[in-house]
Amino acid sequence: MSNSEKALQMHEQWNGKLETTAKAHVNSREDLAIAYTPGVAEPCKVIAKDPEAAYKYTIKSNTVAVVSDGSAVLGLGNIGALAAMPVMEGKAVLFKEFGGVNAVPICLDTQDTEEIIRTVVNIAPAFGGINLEDISAPRCFEIETRLKELLDIPVFHDDQHGTAIVVLAGIINALKVTKKEKETCRVVVNGAGSAGVAITKLLLNYGFKDITMCDINGIISKDSENLNWMQKEMAKVTNLKNASGTLA
Repeated sequence: MSNSEKALQMHEQWNGKLETTAKAHVNSREDLAIAYTPGVAEPCKVIAKDPEAAYKYTIKSNTVAVVSDGSAVLGLGNIGALAAMPVMEGKAVLFKEFGGVNAVPICLDTQDTEEIIRTVVNIAPAFGGINLEDISAPRCFEIETRLKELLDIPVFHDDQHGTAIVVLAGIINALKVTKKEKETCRVVVNGAGSAGVAITKLLLNYGFKDITMCDINGIISKDSENLNWMQKEMAKVTNLKNASGTLA
């Protein structure tokens, strides 16, 4: 049995990789009165007076939303919200297994930037953080930036920040092994989508000076055509010699 066949079989067996389990067990009338009405009114009143108390009395303290519109799922592309669910469930499993963090997959049936922003803002009170996932560029940049401005909880775009952190960690180790200095290295980033842009930004911030980005058409320069607004911004701080040509 191939891995693909095994994965399909296991997903059918799991019938979803997540489930909701209760910490509060209701085995008596008293249990019910404490976990639900009338006892539950007490933390509600405290939170109404002090919103920060939600982190003390609710699941908000350790729960993130894994939000996607299904527009850039893995290497599959724009497959939509429903087909993105297995990936978002999987990411929620990783949060729990590796970090002990509760995560809820939220797949939105819209790819309108403003509608996504409004929806995330409206559901944010239930979560301690927002993990954006598999949203296509350049919309992902605006969505992330706007949500950071509008929300008072952390907003993390996995395809950008998660990838960039891993790449930088690998390069730091590679520099040690090869005994090279970041200031004198030539760096080529193959790809200028959400991950490529974020990787480049982090490498620049870390101190790399000579970075060239490439997309499907080759080297990105100030003279390149058909760049989106973010790629145009990156062309100002990369490829300082304004070279042109293919990735090779």
